[in-house]
Amino acid sequence: MKSRINVCRVGPFPRVNPPVFISSALVVVAFVLFGVFFKDAAEAAFNAVQGVITHYLGWYYMLATSVFVGFVLWLLMSRYGDIRLGDPHEKPEFGYFSWFSMLFSAGMGIGLLFWSVAEPMYHYLSPPFAVAGETQRAAEVAMRTTFFHWGLHAWAIYVIVGLALAYFAYRHKLPLAIRSAFYPLLGDRIYGWPGHLIDIAAVFGTLFGVATSLGLGVQQVNAGLAYLLGVPQGLGVQIGLIIVITGIATASVLTGLNKGVKLLSSLNIWLALLLLTAVLVLGPTVYIFNTFVETTGRYLQNLVVMSFWTDTVGNTGWAGSWTVFYWGWWMAWAPFVGMFIARISRGRTVREFTLGVLFVPTLVTFLWLSVMGGTAMFHELVGSGGIAAAVESDLTTALYVMLDRLPLSGLTATLATLVVITFFVTSSDSGSLVIDMLTSGGELDPPRVQRVFWAVAEGFVAVALLVSGGLGALQTASIATGLLFSVVMLLMIVSLLKAFRDEPINPTVRDREPKAPSEPYGDVEHPRGAD
Repeated sequence: MKSRINVCRVGPFPRVNPPVFISSALVVVAFVLFGVFFKDAAEAAFNAVQGVITHYLGWYYMLATSVFVGFVLWLLMSRYGDIRLGDPHEKPEFGYFSWFSMLFSAGMGIGLLFWSVAEPMYHYLSPPFAVAGETQRAAEVAMRTTFFHWGLHAWAIYVIVGLALAYFAYRHKLPLAIRSAFYPLLGDRIYGWPGHLIDIAAVFGTLFGVATSLGLGVQQVNAGLAYLLGVPQGLGVQIGLIIVITGIATASVLTGLNKGVKLLSSLNIWLALLLLTAVLVLGPTVYIFNTFVETTGRYLQNLVVMSFWTDTVGNTGWAGSWTVFYWGWWMAWAPFVGMFIARISRGRTVREFTLGVLFVPTLVTFLWLSVMGGTAMFHELVGSGGIAAAVESDLTTALYVMLDRLPLSGLTATLATLVVITFFVTSSDSGSLVIDMLTSGGELDPPRVQRVFWAVAEGFVAVALLVSGGLGALQTASIATGLLFSVVMLLMIVSLLKAFRDEPINPTVRDREPKAPSEPYGDVEHPRGAD
């Protein structure tokens, strides 16, 4: 059976795609200059943008993200789950451990370390749903709400983008670029300006999404060094840290996916597991496991209500400050994480991909939040307290204040700082690799000079955001770029459904797969070989 996609012209873009690269680079340079040299104007602009979006479009973020979750859950149960993202009987390129290590390092990383203690403490002091703060009920709502922000919604967003890219790249042999996911809607126009604009939007989403995490991460590294070595906390130190760690990330991305990025991701996961185990053993172990089980149940029980809650009656602004920020952050990260996950997922079936990306990282994230946030909540409720007050004073110290309540706090704080740094590096090098592929039209091995440019650009954007508004600017960057890319994602779902309709209704194993590269592919010879 011929596919409409296969009978049309497909082929690689040039190694550097000038319209995407030049346009993206010029806007990034202009943004950095504006943020650094016009600090007050930039901060005012960021505040205005965030106010308009959260006030007028909060409902849209909630509705769009719920649509993403519903589509992914439907996909799991659909007949399309057996489609393989690759050639007939192709084996996955990476084993499960390497696959999970890379997708988890790219998908959460610094943000999870930053917020795993700070967010539950914030919600404990000022909970949503008109619950009184600093009560047992507030503690329950705080943990459940934190699970909500880091759970299925985030990973469903990644599933959609990653699946669309992997499906069109590996099954239909289109370039690994965001524009390729729109071939059923645009046809050959993906090779012109419509395609360029889609990839440019993805570049901005990736750049500002990663820069947000780098900005959060460097603040936490600074807090860790202050705790361990007495290094002063301030903008100058944080800029210096960005320069140093960006240099490490640049060296990593130059070595490629199978060396630097893969090795650093594996090291990252081992260090994170060691930290997790240390806190689990040294902390209130039974309380942690109870928190994991009970909060997971409360999360599932209240999932629908939380998914559509826009704070209409209370109108406190809580949903805009927290949930809308998170949904915008995940959508801003979607082109980066989606393309990265697609790059490492060739050979898996649609169902295997969806199960692996949606549920495994979600459960690991819930365990992490139970260990870190649960330990902090235990000491706040049962122990000496003071963690919530410290978070309210300086949220970058949240993790270290919690660790200070445990035995061997110096050792665990050192380990935590190493984990933050490795997450910092893996987020930066993965993001750089994705932007390289976007600006070279899906080239899996982009030019080395281009890799260096985008790795350095991420560092400069993070610096500009810190200089021009700190955490508020970081949040605005995520929300605004998420709004842009959410429209792309909704159209991506339509494109996927259109392509899936061309799949045989009751296909045999052979019919499910594209023809071998040596055979005629539709009405034209297959142009890309076994890539």
